[in-house]
This record gives sequence, structure tokens and C-alpha cells, in this order.
Amino acid sequence: MALMRAERPHVSYADLEAMADDGRRYEIVDGELFDVTPSPSPLHQRLSKRLQRQLEAYFEGRRQGEVFDAPLDVILTPHDVFEPDIVLVADPAQVSARAIEGAPALVAEVLSPSTTSYDRTTKGRRYATLGIPHFWVVDPVAQRIECYRVESGAYRLVAEGGAAGTLRHPDFAGLEIDLDEIWRTRV
Repeated sequence: MALMRAERPHVSYADLEAMADDGRRYEIVDGELFDVTPSPSPLHQRLSKRLQRQLEAYFEGRRQGEVFDAPLDVILTPHDVFEPDIVLVADPAQVSARAIEGAPALVAEVLSPSTTSYDRTTKGRRYATLGIPHFWVVDPVAQRIECYRVESGAYRLVAEGGAAGTLRHPDFAGLEIDLDEIWRTRV
């Protein structure tokens, strides 16, 4: 006799929109609802803001895309909805009244102690599977930025930078991330 396994609910973006606002932040990964609270720390927000400014200067300055920051839904499928820290959209048609719809050109996640494993593994694998070409990980503890490119459905490290100097990316000619500016301690 075969045992019946209970099917888990397959949550969609419509379900998320219908939920009462409880003050928490949620993402949907392959139909499974994840609670991603608590809110980010000041250090997390500072690093995200500094990286975002440099990405805006490069991409928006060249009219090659628009950079957004969280909170903002990125709907990759009806059952895959994320809230990356930074999103680069190269196709203006992906920006709808409700969210970013479809795979953006780049997403960046600033790691937090409570989300490190989730960001690196669960989200990273799903981002690759769903065709986001570039995934960057900002690690505040190691003072490191890792830049991945999707190849054959998985991410491969193509650039990285530490606590000082300049990070250059092979896919974006002229992009230079000032790491000293990202990690500086003064305001």
C-alpha cells in the first residue's frame, strides 16, 4: 500500500496580493511562501545604498537600464516572487504598475546573518534556474562582493572584490565599483 504524501500549498502572486498586511515581508520560491523578516540592519542598508548608487551611475548614466532597491517585488513566475536588495532592469517593458515582471539583468543580495544560507542557496539556485543572467552577493562580514554569471542553468563566479580597490566585471566594460567607498566606515 502506497503512502499518500500531503501536497504543500502552491502559493502564487495572487495569493500574496490577497494576504492581509501583517507587517512582515514574504517571498515565494517555486510556490512555497518564505517569511523574510526581520528588517535589514543599518549596515545592510548602507552597503546596499552605496552599491546601488554606483550601479545607477554606470547603467542609468549610459541609459542601459534602471536600478531599483528593495522593497520591490520581482515576479519571475506566478509561483516565484522575490524581493532582492538591488535589481537592474534592462528592458523597460518589465516594469509594470505592480512589480518587475520577468528576469531582470542583474540582482544583488546583501547578506544578513538570518538570511545568508537562504540568499546564497535557495534564492541563488532559483535565480539561475529562472534565467537571471547576473547574481551578485555582498558579504558584510567578509567585506566581499562576488559576481556570478549564469551558465548552463547554474552560477559561475566571474569577478570578485574585497575590502579595498576596484571591482571590474568582464561583462560590463567600464564598470568600476569603488570598494573603498562601499566599505568605508564614516558616513
